[in-house]
Amino acid sequence: MAVALPALAGATVAIVVLEDYVGVPNASAVYLAAVVATAFVAGTSGAIVAAVASFLLYDFLFVHPIYTFAVADPGEWLNLVLLLFIAIVVGELAALQRSRTEIAKAREREALALFKVSRELATRESTPTELPTIAGILRQETGTERVWIALGPDDARERAAADTGTDHRPMIPGLYSVLQRTPDDTPARWSRVHQQGQARGGQSVGFEAFRVRIEAGSRSFGSIWALRERARGEPDRTETRLLSAAADQIGQALAQDRLAAESQAAEIARESDALKSALLQSVSHDLRTPLATIRAAAGTLRPGTGLSADDQRESADAIDREVEYLNRMVTNLLDLSRIEAGAVRAERDVYELDDLVGQTIDRLRPRLGDRSLTVDLFAPPVEVDPVFLDEAVTNAIENAIKYTPAGTAIRIITKMDSGEARVRLSVEDAGPGVPDPDLPRIFDKFYRVPGAAGGSRSGSGIGLAVVRGLVEAMGGRVAARQSQLGGLAIDIELPVAEGSAEPTVEATT
Repeated sequence: MAVALPALAGATVAIVVLEDYVGVPNASAVYLAAVVATAFVAGTSGAIVAAVASFLLYDFLFVHPIYTFAVADPGEWLNLVLLLFIAIVVGELAALQRSRTEIAKAREREALALFKVSRELATRESTPTELPTIAGILRQETGTERVWIALGPDDARERAAADTGTDHRPMIPGLYSVLQRTPDDTPARWSRVHQQGQARGGQSVGFEAFRVRIEAGSRSFGSIWALRERARGEPDRTETRLLSAAADQIGQALAQDRLAAESQAAEIARESDALKSALLQSVSHDLRTPLATIRAAAGTLRPGTGLSADDQRESADAIDREVEYLNRMVTNLLDLSRIEAGAVRAERDVYELDDLVGQTIDRLRPRLGDRSLTVDLFAPPVEVDPVFLDEAVTNAIENAIKYTPAGTAIRIITKMDSGEARVRLSVEDAGPGVPDPDLPRIFDKFYRVPGAAGGSRSGSGIGLAVVRGLVEAMGGRVAARQSQLGGLAIDIELPVAEGSAEPTVEATT
């Protein structure tokens, strides 16, 4: 009536002007404008009220005898009845258009809200981190006082994961309404539920709680709770659909997270088993040769064997070499475990590269046998960890020794990268080399090139993995390529110390 009264009053004034001053014989159609205006604002009921009021006002004010509801001319009855009929029809049509417009706007808001929820879940790193944003969207779009999302496999273990209210006390109301959803097209309905036991957090006076369960398949993940003013009643169909669809999407996202976690756990377990098997196979194979050598050499040192002093010295040297090999294997395994755990921390300082590498070469020279070694070190000071560099170069040289026959040429050279402040230290050999497809994989742990011959030892596939881990820990890079000597080249790139002068050191042996 707040809209109909001014609309009818304005129409009445317009009719007075048209009939009394302009001379229009019958201006009753002006009341249709008032009916349409009322219908757009108040809907069907308002349109009917305005149509009946228009009929009565025109009869009372403009039909003779005026100021009464009597009609002297029967023709006027026809005009009045047509006015009432047309007014009701026009009002109904206007109200219907208004209803459709409101429904379209509501669907648009619903679709936009669902799009926001879907976008948050589609771009999520994890579902729980996006729940506060989703709860805020639901609170805004449903006009509720508070929305919180609780996760848990059952009612007793539900815990709030997101809350948009100002009062963040955990709350499971003693009396609330739960959404009952059906598998067919029957609209979902709200059913009042009484929760047994003491309500946690209580419930604000004048508000009512509504609950939508978050489920996927037969598994429950929690609930969406909404606190709403009791005077507003239950959520309408649009708000109900929004809460229901959001619960379904959250349920599917949580189910996907669970499946991804289970898949990841299964993959980790599979990789762990494969790693254990590879480690056991590699270590057990590489332990046999040195242990057999040590046992045989130790047996010759027993009293009464009649060995000369030179033979005894040779047996002791053999034991020392094999123990050193075992020590290197254990060191590599420990280093690899530290690298895999991310526990490797380099203590870098400025050193002359020829000093550090020279000491490593001197220590390994007896292992070369009759292989020829060329060393050409010409580089500025580098910023490295001396222990890490020694282990990395040792493994690279031992790899060359292990996979090359006697008499093979080995070369250790350095070169400055023109575009970067780095020194490239290369360990090259003239051995059988590595096929191009296998070059990127030789730094993977436990990887051995198929068909590679390693003398009495086939290698455990650990040494080059340790080289990569230690070099990267020092801020460097490592790569493999075909050597100009015809075999394999391991390139170790190391950072040059800041402010270093041009390289001044050169040594060749």
